[in-house]
Amino acid sequence: MTDRPLTLMAVHAHPDDEATGTGGVLARYAAEGIRTVLVTCTDGRCGDGPGGVKPGDPGHDPATVASMRRQELKASCDVLKVSDLETLDYADSGMMGWPSNDTPGSFWQTAVEEGATRLAELMRHYRPDVVVTYDENGFYGHPDHIQAHRITMAALEMTALTPKVYWTTMPRSAMRRFGEIMREFHEDMPEPDPAEAAAMAEIGLPDDEITTWVDTTAFSGQKFDALAAHASQGENIFFLKMGKERFGELMGMETFVRVKDATGAAVPENDLFAGLR
Repeated sequence: MTDRPLTLMAVHAHPDDEATGTGGVLARYAAEGIRTVLVTCTDGRCGDGPGGVKPGDPGHDPATVASMRRQELKASCDVLKVSDLETLDYADSGMMGWPSNDTPGSFWQTAVEEGATRLAELMRHYRPDVVVTYDENGFYGHPDHIQAHRITMAALEMTALTPKVYWTTMPRSAMRRFGEIMREFHEDMPEPDPAEAAAMAEIGLPDDEITTWVDTTAFSGQKFDALAAHASQGENIFFLKMGKERFGELMGMETFVRVKDATGAAVPENDLFAGLR
């Protein structure tokens, strides 16, 4: 045993991703005295600008959006009591198929080895006991999420570290429930076309394939407030429309699939640090 604190490192693509997928565990483990490190890979410049102006529309200034979102990210980290924020500041690549995918300097255009080398330096510095990022498809196919997955797994190979490694996911049962709730809030929402519905049905995992269920109900208020800190993107954050009480009822469990482990902790587990304390 050493005096070094147990450390969680979450590697995310954009400002606000930290709150959506891992706000609960960041807040919970910070409260338990665990060091929480957030690595945000892009500057979020493809988000909405002031007044809700969309990327590509007149008046959308990517540099202004990136600056605004950096401040919102810091505010979110304050809410979640994140110990250390590291930003790689690659240019946001936008959604799959957008012209911004091809912009030189965008995260999607960055060589995996380059991004992984920078991330490996952070891993050697912080020596995380647990690393969390996305699966191979970036959970839902976003190029920056896919790239975050790639550089994280490559960075781990570059180091001699052996942390427990997790990919964020959602149980398919919860995904179906979210679809029902979205229709409650958007009664005029059209039914998705068959191809879109089939793609949505593949997001997440069957419940029995999820290895790790972490109850963060006690921290759902912080998670909600962290999402709300990203006010410029409020139009795109459906969860904020629920209100804090409903949000807490539905978002109190965060789920993961464990992909690397040297502890031998049994699964299913209810703690990312099972076997480490």
